[in-house]
Amino acid sequence: MRRSLTYIFQAAFLTFSLQACASSQPAKIKPAITGASSTGVKSGKVQENPIRTGAEQTEKYLPYLKGKRIGMVVNPTSVIGNETSVDSLLKLGVNIVKIFGPEHGFRGNASAGIHVNDAIDAKTGIKAVSLYGKHSTPTKEDLADVDLMIFDIQDVGVRFYTYINTLQHVMEACAAENKEVLILDRPNPNGFYIDGPILDPKLVSGIGLQAIPIVHGLTVGEYAQMLNGEGWLKNKVKCKIKIITVENYNHDLPYDLPVKPSPNLNTQQSILLYPTLCLFEGTYLSQGRGTQFPFTVLGAPALKGKYDFSFTPKSIKGMAETPLHQNKACYGMDLRTYDVAKIRKDKALNLNWLIELYNAYPNKADFFNFKLSTQMGNFDKLSGDYGLKQQIIAGKSEKEIRASWEPGLSRYKTMRQQYLLYP
Repeated sequence: MRRSLTYIFQAAFLTFSLQACASSQPAKIKPAITGASSTGVKSGKVQENPIRTGAEQTEKYLPYLKGKRIGMVVNPTSVIGNETSVDSLLKLGVNIVKIFGPEHGFRGNASAGIHVNDAIDAKTGIKAVSLYGKHSTPTKEDLADVDLMIFDIQDVGVRFYTYINTLQHVMEACAAENKEVLILDRPNPNGFYIDGPILDPKLVSGIGLQAIPIVHGLTVGEYAQMLNGEGWLKNKVKCKIKIITVENYNHDLPYDLPVKPSPNLNTQQSILLYPTLCLFEGTYLSQGRGTQFPFTVLGAPALKGKYDFSFTPKSIKGMAETPLHQNKACYGMDLRTYDVAKIRKDKALNLNWLIELYNAYPNKADFFNFKLSTQMGNFDKLSGDYGLKQQIIAGKSEKEIRASWEPGLSRYKTMRQQYLLYP
């Protein structure tokens, strides 16, 4: 993910074509927005004006950085062309004094949920402060030598994906110290729909901080505006933000990520299935962690005889060291070839998979029992709603479940409109 880039990359990235991740290894990837991607996602017709992320538009913000001591909230998705934005901006003479890393760390080599320690980045020699370790919010000391904070992280548009929580904590810390945050915006690969229950305030946790649905339909820049506008930051502070918007982007435009956003979202298929399949982390079913195709399969040993397809989770360093049902054959659904165009068409989470697999599970008392394994999550916190689990247990239909999300979901969609930066 970090390849050489010439000092004059500004001319080169004008023709840069975004690419899709095809495997869990750093890959040679096909162009993203010029037909079928390497993962089989139909990306539509060739775009006359290719997408340019905020980070790529250095001509719009380099002058603003001159003479300032810069902090950067970044990870491996923070790229300009084929190199990290940290490495690229250093070559352009930007004075980066500190790096802040979210879950998985700055270089992205930590597994999900694993705490990351502060360190000195081996490549640049810059101190890397972990925001997924001893503390999630930059301290006053962390920000003492920073004049301007840059936030440049690729999100996937889902409430329980923790990078938007990192954004909130950074904005709160910077507001308290009167520091500005420059957001280099990036497209949302799941930005074409909004779905799921609105988070119940009683279920606020590290995988859900604000009253938004599971699939929120916002870029990071738009969400930052919502945090400010709705008074959601701690003590209702307002953070001074500046956003470099994405060129030639709209929410309905298919977007294949140039690098995997986290170790277990390693294909475009997994990114599009993630909003639904991550809910299964609150069940006794494996979502494929411990395989090279996480978030594209579902299964459990107890479903043997119910389904023919099987897979066996193994320990994989940097992805899943102790996966659920490790070294046991899991039987269930293979969604690696599922036509994700249906998601674009339906613009909805697939509740039928939850309903079907719950009905198929022999010992229903185990299905949602997160006390059975430390590798399981709390389903209520994942869904953000006490009702969804009970509705599935009670045999409610998808239509009945969706009806219970109103009028909250419609109110959110209306509120969201005032913060949009893109059609």
